[in-house]
Amino acid sequence: MSTLVLIPGLVSDGIVWAPLAEAVAQHMAVHAADISRTSSISAMAESALAATDGDLIVVGHSMGGRVAMEMARIAPDRVRGLVLANTGHHPKRDGEEIRRQQMIDLGHRSMEKLADEWLPPMLSPARLADAELITSLRAMVLRAGPDLHERQIRALISRPNASAYMAELGCPILLVAARHDGWSPIVQHQEIADAASDTELVIIEDAGHFAPVERPVEVTAAIANWLTRRFGGIHA
Repeated sequence: MSTLVLIPGLVSDGIVWAPLAEAVAQHMAVHAADISRTSSISAMAESALAATDGDLIVVGHSMGGRVAMEMARIAPDRVRGLVLANTGHHPKRDGEEIRRQQMIDLGHRSMEKLADEWLPPMLSPARLADAELITSLRAMVLRAGPDLHERQIRALISRPNASAYMAELGCPILLVAARHDGWSPIVQHQEIADAASDTELVIIEDAGHFAPVERPVEVTAAIANWLTRRFGGIHA
């Protein structure tokens, strides 16, 4: 049986995939990947592969989706399926380093200010008044700290161009996009769906870039349904 590997995104941790982990833990092995100690997307992928054995179904959010794709490229014989949520496959864009460096500098000045600036655009406008959600995500960003933030930002700047190998990934892929995700829009997920050979796309309504946290019930149900249909035995 495959192990479900859960990978969070930038300055994120186990809270992102906790509802999914709880839903499937009775049905399959679950591994929460630690990508906090490495400095490149490829190294993150290698560390997640080294920390697990056997066949894997890899679930990644945002930057974690890029790690998941890289795992499938490195070890196609082990990765039986991918779930890519709120992510992208394109290479670094022109001028991206300047904006990213500004965020690195802000983080070193004040992670509190970084959280206050970075989080609101990541959420559906309807969730901005949800004090509990904001408090939870803000605490997560502060737990990460400025050094981890910089390390992960630099990993994103030097990220592999996943669009160059998407067509070669033969495993089933579930793409989870969100209606109000301005950072990783639906069209970006459709591009991945069109590029790879065996894909499904589900759109989560009333959610932004942090869809797994904003709408955990809907995201968990979508992933559990796909796991059941494609791999059997999962019921959330």
